[in-house]
Amino acid sequence: MKSVALTRYLPIDDPQALIDVELPRPTPQGRDLLVEVRAVAVNPVDTKVRAPKDKVEESPRVIGYDAAGIVAEVGPDVTLFRPGDEVFYAGDITRPGTNQQFHLVDERIVGRKPRTLGFAEAAALPLTSITAYEAMYDRLGIDRDGGSAGETILMFGGAGGVGSIAIQLAKRSGLTVIATASRTETIEWALSLGADHTVNHRGDVVAEVRALGFTHVDHIAIFNDMRHWDAAVELIRPQGGIVAINEVDHLLSMDVMMTKAAALHWEFMFARAMHQTPGMIEQHNLLNFVADEIDAGRLRTTLAEVLSPIDAATLREAHRRIETGTTRGKIVIEGFPS
Repeated sequence: MKSVALTRYLPIDDPQALIDVELPRPTPQGRDLLVEVRAVAVNPVDTKVRAPKDKVEESPRVIGYDAAGIVAEVGPDVTLFRPGDEVFYAGDITRPGTNQQFHLVDERIVGRKPRTLGFAEAAALPLTSITAYEAMYDRLGIDRDGGSAGETILMFGGAGGVGSIAIQLAKRSGLTVIATASRTETIEWALSLGADHTVNHRGDVVAEVRALGFTHVDHIAIFNDMRHWDAAVELIRPQGGIVAINEVDHLLSMDVMMTKAAALHWEFMFARAMHQTPGMIEQHNLLNFVADEIDAGRLRTTLAEVLSPIDAATLREAHRRIETGTTRGKIVIEGFPS
């Protein structure tokens, strides 16, 4: 089967950073689905896994963590899906990735594809939807169904992939959303998704938020990087919560967090599958929730651009764009070459 893989971890402008390979078609066991992949999306985690390092793989390693496709076969213990079902999911970072024609994935982290979307539109959703949903509802404790209506949330990186979903979920739950964005196109994107206000994360965020009339906010989500930590600590209300999704390479001052009795939460959407947690099936449930909301017209895909075909050259270009840090929404690649 056609696959895109790596054997060395190289800069993305190196033609060997991602290569086209032929690999055997896998066979599903246990609760695995074998999915015929129709479209994949590229996320910052793809570029981080592929980033240059002194390591060589003995056999080609396939990465990729977003897909939409059709169930081709099922393992003997599968109960949630049948061959022919259309699905979308974000995979498991500890297993081979989605950049291949046929992909194995545990049914408990797979959702039914929204009926109203094509494969490319659906592939833009899983990883960012899971991350946004878990960050807000599981980590920050926001009530999904309106119990937190009227509260405020500040989202750093509001126009990115995760922020694009989180804005919509927050508005659905009745929150006032302040999203950071720094360019005309990203400001317009965040507002089109439902953000009530935007502030420039390249400027004085604290001053801009307070100019809007908010001394503090109830919740903060850091969806880009932790350089905004001091501003977040200043703006979070006493006994509020901050959620972050990226690793930290420096010490974070916690003295103000302590005196505010504020909480820091980490969101890592791969944790359930990586650790085989008892609540692993919650990702199946939340993806089905997202599909229902899409089909009801209450959420929309965050697809920004579709490239084709799914091959090494196209994936290298998508990685290059993600590494600029200036994309909005999601980049999707559709269709393997014939």
